[in-house]
Amino acid sequence: MPGGRRPKLLFLVTEDWYFCSHRLPVARAARDAGFAVLVATRVRQHGEQIRQEGFALHLIPWRRRGDGIAGSGRAIAAIARLYRAERPDLIHHVALKPVLFGGLAAGLAFRTSAAKPAQIAAVMGLGSGFAASGRAATLRRPLLRTALRLAAAGSRVLVQNPEDRAVLVGLGIDPARIALIRGSGVDTLRFAPLSQPEGPQLTVALVSRMLRAKGVLVAVAAVRLLRAQGLPLELLLAGPVDPDNPDSLSEAELSALAAEPGIRWLGRVADVRTVWARAAIALLPSTYGEGVPLSLLEAAACARPIIATDMPGCREAVRAGETGLLVPPQDAASLAAAIAALARDPARRRAMGQRGRNLAEREFAEPVVTAQTLALYRAALAERAARRALSA
Repeated sequence: MPGGRRPKLLFLVTEDWYFCSHRLPVARAARDAGFAVLVATRVRQHGEQIRQEGFALHLIPWRRRGDGIAGSGRAIAAIARLYRAERPDLIHHVALKPVLFGGLAAGLAFRTSAAKPAQIAAVMGLGSGFAASGRAATLRRPLLRTALRLAAAGSRVLVQNPEDRAVLVGLGIDPARIALIRGSGVDTLRFAPLSQPEGPQLTVALVSRMLRAKGVLVAVAAVRLLRAQGLPLELLLAGPVDPDNPDSLSEAELSALAAEPGIRWLGRVADVRTVWARAAIALLPSTYGEGVPLSLLEAAACARPIIATDMPGCREAVRAGETGLLVPPQDAASLAAAIAALARDPARRRAMGQRGRNLAEREFAEPVVTAQTLALYRAALAERAARRALSA
């Protein structure tokens, strides 16, 4: 951006690791395009990585869930103070909680429309708040819908799949203010195509946080069925437990699963390319409210066929019958049948993997996603400039 002050872009994200895994490419592109980038998040293990990128880092005292009324109030007040102090030109609220808390904080920090920064409310999948079942979740969902509608008012809204867009339109959000950008971008140079592994035993992998809603137990059940039928099969579970999420399996539960024949829990894997070098098929039998799962895009970039549930987000990452297979949610028998079909047909696995790689390059590669996101930033800033000019 030639001349003048560099516009300030502030990312509000719950966790530093999530910013690094899902928003770092866009933040780098914004920096290179002339933005001064600030990141506000809970800082745990990735603070230094964020600082090394040249981004200003601000600590927010919150957790992804379980803050309570008092903790939520403290977090919103801290965000409002940060917004008043930094006066960003553009705020990118990343995922549901930052959209809710950040939208409220912006209303507290800037009392007039002209003073408010441009805002992007990025609903990166409607998550457990909308996907959860049970009486408490059912009672909470109408409040969540109302809060989301209010928090997103005046923002450009960013979604990753058409189903989430339809939900937000149903909440009364103007369709013209909703941008659909599929995924967070995958590095197709780093995640290069890998040849299909060979050997008497087929390996499949699920890369995710170890949540029940991600389908961990369904994948285990499917592998049990196939091994009982005599298919030599190994399942790699690659991902950490999530202590902040009540849906997470515990380390003890995962260790017990890993004691079974054909099941291996790898924990957090620093370089998931090593997983795809071993695994012939990617699994994600998720019932979680996904945006577009990055783990599936990385698998596709590595030329791995995918078997996932026929759910929002997963449908975006998989072209059924072309790059992989879609199965009903919470159906271990259907998942087992899909695994068996690909296990017996190496040529089909290779063809699906290559088509998945082509799809990743064409629609989900980082340059594609970052260009679309920067265009959204520019549109939001132009709208803000016009609003300020009218009030001058």
